[in-house]
Amino acid sequence: MSKNAILIIGANGQLGSVLKSELLKLYGKKNVIASDITANSSFDGAFETLDATDYNAIETIVKKYSITQIYHLAAILSAKGEQNPLNTWDLNMKMLLNVFEVARKNNVKKVFFPSSIAVFGDAVDRNKTAQMSHLNPSTVYGISKVAGENWAQYYFLRYGLDIRSLRYPGVIGYQSLPGGGTTDYAVEIYHKAIKNEEFNCFLSESTVLPMIYMDDAIRATIELMQAPTENIKIRTSYNIASMSFSPNEIVAAIKEEYINFKINYQPDFRQAIADSWPKCIDDTDARNDWNWKPKYNLQSMTKEMLQKLEKQYKSSVAQN
Repeated sequence: MSKNAILIIGANGQLGSVLKSELLKLYGKKNVIASDITANSSFDGAFETLDATDYNAIETIVKKYSITQIYHLAAILSAKGEQNPLNTWDLNMKMLLNVFEVARKNNVKKVFFPSSIAVFGDAVDRNKTAQMSHLNPSTVYGISKVAGENWAQYYFLRYGLDIRSLRYPGVIGYQSLPGGGTTDYAVEIYHKAIKNEEFNCFLSESTVLPMIYMDDAIRATIELMQAPTENIKIRTSYNIASMSFSPNEIVAAIKEEYINFKINYQPDFRQAIADSWPKCIDDTDARNDWNWKPKYNLQSMTKEMLQKLEKQYKSSVAQN
């Protein structure tokens, strides 16, 4: 087996902070290099401070460690991105194209970049949204992801660069706090339940969106990257699905453990974003091409989220 040297860009984020731990288990700390725009001294391995808008800085790290795979996770997300659309476009596209160019010029074998359900808009069937649906996103984040998908396919067809991607639903995990996405209410709500605080939800109670538990999202990412090249038939980005639910349904699941939990519904500008996204996703291609299958549903995810967060908060209180 040839040596893998893996660079994670955006390793301090919601997805990156968990992915780097799993990659360490698989490849060892000598072979996983984490990076982000801010330092992280707690990482058990090599860490490089990196501004991914700087092409030369990326290339320096790739050459220093003889990188063979890049996981490019850095981006400004949907809700936060709408506060400064042009800056979001500039940053997201600059970072992405820097990574693709560095990879093709420096013999990087594989690149992963995350896409999102934000690529979809009101032109799709929102129930069982198909892989090849028309893409007319309503946010600049979604626009940048559509562009990224097309650039990924272009780099594969033009240069043979093996770029792989997933259209993530909302990702829910206990390992980090929300990062500015429209689906992030489904992370914050568990924290509020554990702290016995009322939750003010920025979406209406009946807004159904596709979601995935962090453990499944990480496993899907690694399984995609480990799949044989000939199995990867989609060179834009794969739909993946796990579960779909509304705020009302997640509250019902939480109340099975926290009967007095209370929620207030105060929809804001993020409601319009959510209303343009699918309610559930058709991920037939991912299941057929590389055997994707989720393990968690709303009930099993809720049970584990509450258990993990209870432990975290008790540990935090004990330390203070």
